[in-house]
Amino acid sequence: MSTLPILHFPDPLLRQKARPVDTFDAELRRLVDDMFETMYAAPGIGLAAVQVNVAKRVIVIDVSEDKSAPLCLINPELLESHGEEKMEEGCLSVPGIYEPVTRAQSVRVRFHDRNGERVERDFDGLLAVCVQHEMDHLDGKLFVDYLSRLKRDRIRKKMEKLRQQTL
Repeated sequence: MSTLPILHFPDPLLRQKARPVDTFDAELRRLVDDMFETMYAAPGIGLAAVQVNVAKRVIVIDVSEDKSAPLCLINPELLESHGEEKMEEGCLSVPGIYEPVTRAQSVRVRFHDRNGERVERDFDGLLAVCVQHEMDHLDGKLFVDYLSRLKRDRIRKKMEKLRQQTL
């Protein structure tokens, strides 16, 4: 396993739409393992393949305090959503920025696990927010897109400045 480089906003590669996974093989399992290692090392609670420049519909999540509840969603589809909840969100691709975003309080999602088994599951609270956040990445959308244009522009400038300082 190895950690992968995470793309940072406003990198245009974060806007790419991920392609469905159709082959569940050792290469996919290695990607999933590397994504978990990357997410834990960052540290974060969710990571989409698009964030590590892999245009596949793959998400890893673990909202547990002790890294004991790893969850892998491949080709996730939102089936239902209920309620509304405003929660402060951050993103490994927008480090150091946290802003309140309104999302569904609970969701039902159909997906494949890392072995290709089809699963349908309900998520609520923080886990539902995280699933929605990561699913957005698969469609080239970031949490900053839910913010006002002014806030988004400020964040973009801050991220560009940070990038210049690290070059």
